[in-house]
Amino acid sequence: MSASNIKKAALIQFAKNGYDGTSLATIAKDVGIKKQSIYAHFAGKDELYFTILEEVIIDEKQYLQDYFSSYHTLSLHDKLFQFLSDYGKRYETHPSTMFLLRNAFLPPSHLYEQMMEKVYQYLDGIELLLFQYLEAQRTAFQVSVEEVAISYIALIDSLQIELLYSGRDRFQRRLHASWNIFWRGITVQKEEEHKNE
Repeated sequence: MSASNIKKAALIQFAKNGYDGTSLATIAKDVGIKKQSIYAHFAGKDELYFTILEEVIIDEKQYLQDYFSSYHTLSLHDKLFQFLSDYGKRYETHPSTMFLLRNAFLPPSHLYEQMMEKVYQYLDGIELLLFQYLEAQRTAFQVSVEEVAISYIALIDSLQIELLYSGRDRFQRRLHASWNIFWRGITVQKEEEHKNE
């Protein structure tokens, strides 16, 4: 049995149950092998966990890069809103998204420092990517591009917490309420100028 199959099964288990709620025995059962067979590919649960984490971060970062380099026909408003809206669907359908969200907010205590170092590197990469995208749109904003990028990430964080702890319905409720305030806050003066022209 390949390491790939072990990682696929482990990803789903870690995504649904977190580190502490996942055992190597359960992963082995899902794959259809004995627990001892996992050690032929991974030194233990920690190594398997971090291998998956690194692959998930690459996958999620690629998704973000692909999203913001695509959908050229969407307006800035629609593109930023659609990303947030799609995140709720992606969380439900992509184990990598669920894994990263659950484990970023609820990391295993004995791996906390190592885990958060990788998560912060990922978040720094997201902030840079967003800044680069928004920089090309700077004339649409009444505040600095840096403020837009940071506040957008704060909005993402808020929505992720709602999704993780409260579910899709409350996620949608928070999304629509907070989005309108966010958008008006970063563009209101520009909109008023256009109305007065």
